Amino acid sequence: MTARSIFQVFDQYQKARISFVQTVGELALRSQNVEYLRQAGALELLQSLLSDTCVQIQQCAAIAIGRMVHCDVRLAKQVINRNCLPLLLRDIERQNKYYKRAVLFVIRSLTGHNEEIASVVVSSGGLEALVLCLEDFEPMVKQGAVWAIGHIARHSLALAQNVVDIGAVPLVILCLQEPELTIKQVSVSAIADVAKHGVDLAQNVVDAGAVPHLVRNLGNQDEKLKRNVLHALSCIATHSNDLAEVVVEAEIFPSVLIHMSHACPVVRRNAASLVRDIVKHSLELTQLVVNTGGIGALMEALHHQSEESKVPCITAVGYIAGHSDQLAMSVLGCNGVDALTGILRASSDDATQAVTVWTLGQIGKHSPEHAKAIGIANAFPLLLNFYLANTSSEDLKYKCKTTLKQCLQKCIMLSALEPLLYVAPINILKYVLGQFSKVLPNDPKARRLFVTSGGLKKVQEIQAEPGSRLMEYITIINACFPEEIVRYYSPNYPETLLDAVEQYSPQIMTMLRETKLRDSDVQADVSVALDAAYSQTDT
Repeated sequence: MTARSIFQVFDQYQKARISFVQTVGELALRSQNVEYLRQAGALELLQSLLSDTCVQIQQCAAIAIGRMVHCDVRLAKQVINRNCLPLLLRDIERQNKYYKRAVLFVIRSLTGHNEEIASVVVSSGGLEALVLCLEDFEPMVKQGAVWAIGHIARHSLALAQNVVDIGAVPLVILCLQEPELTIKQVSVSAIADVAKHGVDLAQNVVDAGAVPHLVRNLGNQDEKLKRNVLHALSCIATHSNDLAEVVVEAEIFPSVLIHMSHACPVVRRNAASLVRDIVKHSLELTQLVVNTGGIGALMEALHHQSEESKVPCITAVGYIAGHSDQLAMSVLGCNGVDALTGILRASSDDATQAVTVWTLGQIGKHSPEHAKAIGIANAFPLLLNFYLANTSSEDLKYKCKTTLKQCLQKCIMLSALEPLLYVAPINILKYVLGQFSKVLPNDPKARRLFVTSGGLKKVQEIQAEPGSRLMEYITIINACFPEEIVRYYSPNYPETLLDAVEQYSPQIMTMLRETKLRDSDVQADVSVALDAAYSQTDT
């Protein structure tokens, strides 16, 4: 046999191996095929090919494994248990860019599933390999490394701390400065995944100089990059007042407020979340946001049909209104209560309802004027309905109760309080009667209206325990009216009258006898007077 024939056999064997791994990789693109590949033992065959003498076959085998692992967590665990990682990471720094990208894809697919697998990857030297790839000159290798680092950091504080300890954050920020758009996107996402876990990690990101680069990329026209940047800034600002100040000092306003009217709903939501995470910290930061038109921008964002941005917008309004009565009055000036009440009536989402109720409480808790605005919007019966509804969650019920307590204790608008007299339970009713007991002693017109509208009658029907606060309020209210009026509107007053009728003893016969006696005495007196007159005439 000639040498050519012999080499042809080996050449066919290599072509068959390449064809096999490429075909398996193509089949793995469809998630429905992965289970059949697993049953056929594809993973075992691909693992053996990771040590093949041909680099192209190694690369194709790694891509096929990555695609299979991406679709099935069971296969990811098998890859870990079969010690495939050491084979993949072996001499990775000396491999070509295509092999590196394939290995990085496998690591990203593995770490994307859960914290347990990500921890095994880190302990197996995966994080060190990622840092080496971050220093590569090839942009696509850097992108794969940053992407995998983000997948590791997002799972837990401990894993994110590992990313920081190994020195990956400055390298990720360098990747953020690359001209390629996709690298910018994944770099910003990885920064957010690190910063979101705690104040120390966020401070580390800030110390590495991430904020100026993030803000600079906010001007990019790409929607995905915009929403990632806004999310990363929010992850930094949310932890402390100092970090929020760093973000604000980077001159993100009014740009962030402009993004709240962006066409993309995710951009609007992330912009609103950033505003929320800034205004929650202090009055000073809140005042800065308000001075740049923050309230108006939030109110405008609430009118979008999309529900995605409503919750962070409503929460931001609540934080703003909660800081001071003047800021709450600014919210009132922008018709904030009407907008919130409309959302509360129209929304069926429990989370949206709960945060809207909380925000109304932050507005109405300051003064009678603020509580009056809640009453004018007819929000009290609505809040009470949510509180009493069986379909409401415990969180929604708690927030309704708290908001009613905050607002009712400030409200002196009796026309808004009176409907609650007839439907409110005892634990809410005591706040209503408490306000009546404050207003009625000093307002004659209110007392008259309270009687004519049936409020006094309803108060007499309330069953209160002796010595309770509710009984004290009822006593004060009753003392504002004449005793006979209070008795008249008491529930047992008709029965009392009937009992008095039954027990009454008629005095008709006695009165008649006394009348007859008086008449006879009068007639006798007249006769005596006439006789005396006649006798004088005769004389």
